[in-house]
Amino acid sequence: MCGSRFLFSIFFPVMNELRKIDDLIDPQEGHITFEQLRHENGNTYWWASELMISLGYGNDWKSFNQAIKRATKALMGLDINVFDNITKMPNEHGEDDYKLTRFASYLVIMNADTKKPMVAKAQAYFVALTRQFELWLENPEDVIRVAIREEIKGENLRLSGIAKAAGVEKFAHFQNAGYLGMYNMMNVQLARRRGIEKEELIDHMGRYEMAANLFRIEMAEATLKRLEEEGRIGQKIAENAHQHVGRQVRKMVKEATGKNPEDLPVERRLPDIHRQLKLGHKEMKKIDGKKPTD
Repeated sequence: MCGSRFLFSIFFPVMNELRKIDDLIDPQEGHITFEQLRHENGNTYWWASELMISLGYGNDWKSFNQAIKRATKALMGLDINVFDNITKMPNEHGEDDYKLTRFASYLVIMNADTKKPMVAKAQAYFVALTRQFELWLENPEDVIRVAIREEIKGENLRLSGIAKAAGVEKFAHFQNAGYLGMYNMMNVQLARRRGIEKEELIDHMGRYEMAANLFRIEMAEATLKRLEEEGRIGQKIAENAHQHVGRQVRKMVKEATGKNPEDLPVERRLPDIHRQLKLGHKEMKKIDGKKPTD
């Protein structure tokens, strides 16, 4: 049913003005395009299993599920109904699978492994499509940032509860201890250095800086749980622990990027990306003949 590669051709009126991009086209015959993988049954949808094979994952559901999970997080961050876009159900062969809308397929592809040649080509296909909507959605990492931001939001809520159980009464001070360890400065100082508001720090972080902060939060949770089990609780103990975790993450960032965390670039503001993605969602629904509701 599925081929192992995509041919990128023009299939809908909205794309008629799109120029043919030769390096996106595989001249081999017998392979299946993204559009040829579509199914129609009252709604237009794609099976995740077929997309997985076409993107070069084979039958590696464990790896491909990471992209599906990130797509789910992105939908939540955009306040777009997850179940309208990603539905877990048996496919035509009775196997566990997911029905994906065009927009969900886009989010999955943008969160997939770019080391796989067909993922990179599929991403380029969708970039070309979104250009037709006059949207600035050129960078797959912007979509990944949306998903990571949603994870950070959830983990920060968890950390708040764990910190309270560990005797933290001033959560803002506890949070700043983590920043001090990771950035060698408080969050207000980092915001001033970057020329942005303190409340927008995370929204301007790049993918890897956001991932590093997510890891810092998760390690702070683990550390506080251990300290509580040992009977070592209180504001100062928790702050010292968070600052220590921040220092360790700082070392990892420096080793991985060659830069200190405070020197990483300021990226495009996430709320602007949210608006673009929500417009993209509406336009993709129009392509498949569905009235946009979001």
